[in-house]
Amino acid sequence: MTHRVRHKETDTALGSSADVPGRDAIPGRGGLLEFLGLTLAAGAFAVFVVRPEVLEALVHTLAASTAGLVH
Repeated sequence: MTHRVRHKETDTALGSSADVPGRDAIPGRGGLLEFLGLTLAAGAFAVFVVRPEVLEALVHTLAASTAGLVH
């Protein structure tokens, strides 16, 4: 597990806005970005469950483009 080092003095030059508890490095965007990421992941999962041939076509396209780079 990775442990982040936090400075006790937030008023010094060593402290950053991310060191303050309850404060995001990018204020106000964390929740929106998380929502968009989860929406994208859920949409991709739904497409692959409903239309499994999409995954097969994606793998075939990737394999064909990789084979084209080798020749």
